[in-house]
Amino acid sequence: MVSDLISLTKPRLSTTVIFTAAGGWWLAPVESHWSIGVLSVVGTTLTVWAANTMNNYLERDSDIFMERTKNRPLPTKRMKPHVALIFGLVLTAISIPLLVELVNPLTGLLAGLALISYVLMYTPMKRTSSLNTLVGAFPGAMPPLMGWTAATNSIEIGGLLLFSVMLIWQIPHFLAIAIYRREEYTQAGLVMLPEVRGLAFTRAQMLFYTFILLPIPLLLFMAKTTSWATLIIGTVLGFYWFSQAVDGFRNKLEDKWARKFFGTSLLYLLGVFGAIVIDGLLMMWGLV
Repeated sequence: MVSDLISLTKPRLSTTVIFTAAGGWWLAPVESHWSIGVLSVVGTTLTVWAANTMNNYLERDSDIFMERTKNRPLPTKRMKPHVALIFGLVLTAISIPLLVELVNPLTGLLAGLALISYVLMYTPMKRTSSLNTLVGAFPGAMPPLMGWTAATNSIEIGGLLLFSVMLIWQIPHFLAIAIYRREEYTQAGLVMLPEVRGLAFTRAQMLFYTFILLPIPLLLFMAKTTSWATLIIGTVLGFYWFSQAVDGFRNKLEDKWARKFFGTSLLYLLGVFGAIVIDGLLMMWGLV
């Protein structure tokens, strides 16, 4: 039971949440006690766990048709649906008040918006519109902004730029998955862009979003949110990812290319937020 409850939270995704929320707090240009950083990361992670659990509950009938989800507790009937629902509600009841009371109300508000948009908008929209990827990117981009607001108690240009990195990054990242898993999505009754508009249009969208992601490291540098590490690493990785999008678009590539593109998206995110950690240290030591 414990193992199944943990699996409902999609724990592998928690690494990204922890990494990006901590990065937002780390870069905030104010003195913030380490306990606030820990609480913001814990609260953000619990909020994401709640959203993922609710997502499992709502998609239990379609998950059985997808290879990567068919062995989850609800599709296999190892767990009663009401158990998952209660678990998700308990996580919600813990995470939002924790952020409101122990961090600040603004961060709690952002967590609530992310949870609601993910569970009540993005999840049901997957059955009706290919725009679900755009809608789902909004809650997915919240962790770094929540880390920032945990430290500053305000929404500023630095936090918004970090939010933009995650927002834009998610779209080509998930479109790559939608390409190489398009048959599974179709069987599950989920409406994704490759099936609605075709592969050519999807590749064009991936090209567009990797292109508009290119200047974000420079904007972070110009806003004095980050220093040279994020500027150099983010720009180099951004152009490398963009070149893959160009290759896929020009040569009309499909599944094999999409899997490689997906892998590069993870490299990009790891590299950018790793550079953010370096920049935070350089700023703390007064070296930049």
